[in-house]
Amino acid sequence: MNIAPLSWTELESLTDFQIDYVNGVTNAQSRLRLFGHDQTEVRVTLYRDHHAWCPYCQKIWLWLEEKQIPYRIEKVTMFCYGEKENWYKQKVPSGMLPAIALDGRIITESDDILIALEQVFGSLNRSMTDAQVLPMRRLERTLFRAWCEWLCRPIMSARQEQRGREQFIEVMQKVETALASTPSPYFLDEFGTADVIFTPYVERMNASLYYYKGYSMREENPRMADWFNAMESRPTYRGTQSDFHTHVHDLPPQMGGCWENSEPQMLINKEKVDHGSWFGLPDVMYPEPENSRKEALHRVIKHHQNIIRVNPADDQLFDQALRCALTNLITDAESVPPPDSDLALRYLRDRVSVPRDMSIYAAKRLREALEKTAALVGDRQGVPIPFKHRRDQDPINFK
Repeated sequence: MNIAPLSWTELESLTDFQIDYVNGVTNAQSRLRLFGHDQTEVRVTLYRDHHAWCPYCQKIWLWLEEKQIPYRIEKVTMFCYGEKENWYKQKVPSGMLPAIALDGRIITESDDILIALEQVFGSLNRSMTDAQVLPMRRLERTLFRAWCEWLCRPIMSARQEQRGREQFIEVMQKVETALASTPSPYFLDEFGTADVIFTPYVERMNASLYYYKGYSMREENPRMADWFNAMESRPTYRGTQSDFHTHVHDLPPQMGGCWENSEPQMLINKEKVDHGSWFGLPDVMYPEPENSRKEALHRVIKHHQNIIRVNPADDQLFDQALRCALTNLITDAESVPPPDSDLALRYLRDRVSVPRDMSIYAAKRLREALEKTAALVGDRQGVPIPFKHRRDQDPINFK
């Protein structure tokens, strides 16, 4: 059934999505976290990136959420997205992220931050220097190096590509052995520091190797799959978790390039991540929340004026096209957008960022609605996502 696009007022009436950013579940839009405490108890300020993408920021963010330490959040622009704010460079001349202010003292380097937090607030089951945690920290760095060697080195020969794959799989077997040595699905006998350390880059490995190499960590490694499933049972992790599409296009400028091998499975995976369907990808396995569509609609409505302003298309044309997509999102009915709006809709489809904009399932639903609506008028793709930087995501456009 084809229907006329709903107005912004009508769309707004169809979402009752709400979240308590201060005391509720982990959320990327929060600026203050109290966990039921009083503001006078806040001793920590976390300085992290606007896009909720920085892996080292995610490590500190997840730790604070798990420990439920009251803290404030100040967001800073990563260089590949735009110019770093002067106020931050005055606090941290190196510009490094993350940083914290703990009782007014600035601390950088994620491991040093965790150690400093442990000294004040106690460890997360085991400390960074615990005899069982230290080998896990070394194993995570070994896995990181094997990942970088395979993903980030330009492919000069089939032999080199095969060697990179084999070396990564060899280290993954050590990870599988470590996970199998405990009665829990976590790296030690219960969730703790070791899991926080592994989380950021393992999540990015899972996305990037699927997309650029045709290799699925989650599907090839049963113990790793159990670990991901256990992590996704935690609201703290769900709030920091990103999706494949966000990761694979944010990684190249951060890593100095990611190199695809053009093998058949890799090309199949790439098509799924870029153009859908986004359901069934091994980036998330917990059941979809009932309010995912309402969350997506709420988030777009909140920022729709800026979303329309930064889109390359004519504002009036894209306003109507966007309302057509949102009408489909919330009603499942087709609403045919204006001619030539396929480019504009797919431009937005490619720039939804998780968890910066919304949670993972909400983003899948929004991408799906944008693609379905664009397909009604054309098959053209939007302006390509930059490979060397992401200045198309400059947060100054949304301040």
